[in-house]
Amino acid sequence: MERYSIDTVFHFAAQSHVDLSFGNSYGFTHTNVYGTHVMLESAKKVGIKRFMHISTDEVYGEVKDDADDLLETSILAPTNPYAASKAAAEMLVYSYMKSFKLPVIIVRSNNVYGPHQYPESECQRPGRPLSHRDAYLVFTEIIPKFTCLLNRKRPAVLHGDGSPTRRYLFAGDAADAFDTILHKGVLGQVYNVGSQDEISNIDLCKMILKEMGLPHEDESEFRQWIKYTHDRPFNDHRYAVDGTKLRQLGWEQKTSFAEGLRVTVDWYKRFGEEWWGDISKVLSPFPIVVETEVLSDNEEISDEPVKAKEHKAPG
Repeated sequence: MERYSIDTVFHFAAQSHVDLSFGNSYGFTHTNVYGTHVMLESAKKVGIKRFMHISTDEVYGEVKDDADDLLETSILAPTNPYAASKAAAEMLVYSYMKSFKLPVIIVRSNNVYGPHQYPESECQRPGRPLSHRDAYLVFTEIIPKFTCLLNRKRPAVLHGDGSPTRRYLFAGDAADAFDTILHKGVLGQVYNVGSQDEISNIDLCKMILKEMGLPHEDESEFRQWIKYTHDRPFNDHRYAVDGTKLRQLGWEQKTSFAEGLRVTVDWYKRFGEEWWGDISKVLSPFPIVVETEVLSDNEEISDEPVKAKEHKAPG
C-alpha cells in the first residue's frame, strides 16, 4: 500500500466455499480472520482514506420463510465455519474503526453470478495453486458448474433435496452497487447488497435446462439430467436481506435474473471450457483441495434426494 500510495482498499479476499469449510475450518479462520487483520494493520499504518470490507449475507444465518428481510442492524448468527469466519472478520473491522478511527464501510452481499467465473469458487485455477492470496467475491458456482456439466451431456448433481433458496445478483449490478457505496456510502455504516430474485436450487436447475435446450418437462427427462447427493452437514434454507439502505443511495438492480442467466449460460456454452482449460476435477459434487491439488470426490449420486452425512475435521 505504501509503495504504490494506495488510498482506498476493497477487501474482497476470502476463502468462500462453504463445503470446504466443514472439512478445513482452520484454513478459513487463517485466511478470513487473520488475513483481514493483516489488511487492517496495513491500512492503519499507511493512513487509508476508505476501507471497503466485503462481507456476506451469510453472517446473518438462516432466514425463515415467513420472516422479514433482514436489515443491517440484525443480529449476526452464522451457522457454518465460513460464515462464522466472515462475521469474526467484521468484528475486527469494527474494532479498528472504533479504536483507531479507520474509515471503514462493511458491505454484505448475496450471491453474485455472471460470465467468466471459475466453476468452483475455491479450487485451484489452471497453472497456479490455491493460496491465501486469492481473492473472491461471494460468487455462486452452481450456475457455471451445472452449465459446464450439461454442456458435456453429463447430469448435474444437487446437494440434498434442492429446496434451499438463494437470491441472485448479476455481476454487473454488483459492481454498480460497490461503486455506488464507494462514492456515496457513509463511513462507519453497513450496507446490504441484495436482489429480490429468490430461486430454489431445483428450480434453478430447470431454468438452466431450459436455457440449454434440454428436455426436462416430464419426470423421466428431468431425472436424466438432474441427480442428487448428500447435503452439507447444515445447509441454510434461505438468506434474505433488505437492500433499502443501498437503494436510498441511488442504486437499483438493472438486470433481471432471466436476462442475466441467459447471458451467463450462453457464455459458458460457447467459451467456458476453452477459457478455463481442463476443469474436469472441479465438476464433481464435492471437489477436494489437498495442499495445491484439486481432486475429484467419490460421492455417491442418486435419482432421489440423499440425507446429509457428517464431515470430520482433519486430524
